[in-house]
Amino acid sequence: MEERQSNSQAVIEMKNVWVSYDTQTVLQDINLTVNETDFLGLIGPNGGGKTTLLKAILGLLRPTSGEIRIMGKSVAEGRCHIGYVPQHVDFDRQFPIRVWEVVQMGLLGCRKPFTPLSAAEREVIHYALEQVEMGDLSQRAIGELSVGQRQRVYIARALTSNPQILLLDEPTASIDPQVAGAIYELLRRINQTVTIVMVSHDMNVVSSYVKSIGCLNRQLHYHGTKEVTQDMMDAIYKCPIDLIAHGLPHRVLSPHEQDGGNHA
Repeated sequence: MEERQSNSQAVIEMKNVWVSYDTQTVLQDINLTVNETDFLGLIGPNGGGKTTLLKAILGLLRPTSGEIRIMGKSVAEGRCHIGYVPQHVDFDRQFPIRVWEVVQMGLLGCRKPFTPLSAAEREVIHYALEQVEMGDLSQRAIGELSVGQRQRVYIARALTSNPQILLLDEPTASIDPQVAGAIYELLRRINQTVTIVMVSHDMNVVSSYVKSIGCLNRQLHYHGTKEVTQDMMDAIYKCPIDLIAHGLPHRVLSPHEQDGGNHA
């Protein structure tokens, strides 16, 4: 149940949302409000519905019941305000496409096809590449880049539509910790003006960078803060907390005492 109170504008609202595949319920009675410039981290077990929730916000999946509003509009009208970075981007490493052209694809939903780029659009692409510190590699073939560099390019592609909301699904999967840290610092800067919703399994990163945490396993446990209580984790993972946090539970979680105590 979402308890957050804020004077900020709500940019994502989900009310009593259910999503099913065939007869299997994947999301159950989701109620969530995300306010402008929030940085929400979604954690939970594999198969818990985290990617499904992002797809529902994007309009790629239609809820079985309930309502989703983006910037106060329907998903169909509001999703133009969203940039999306998926977990996996399949591509042929030998295909001769440059970094600039990959980022340019982010404009496809905003312009007529087969029309030359305007000077303003070129400036948008250039600015997006500069934001992710990839401007010097704009003419490099995408297949020549490292995993971390490609992820920066995909973030730049999402930024070209000038989104007010950025959705990221495991943005640092298969990336070494040092490179991942640089990407999260990049996201911290972007978050100054853009609302971010990020799916992650990295508990240490979630505790360090996000502003609020939601725990999702079909049902959502979210209170608009970074606090993750023992009850929330028991409901989501149903196994010992130190196993979930890989031996570093107090980097993320509240103390295990029932009275709440001081947060670690």
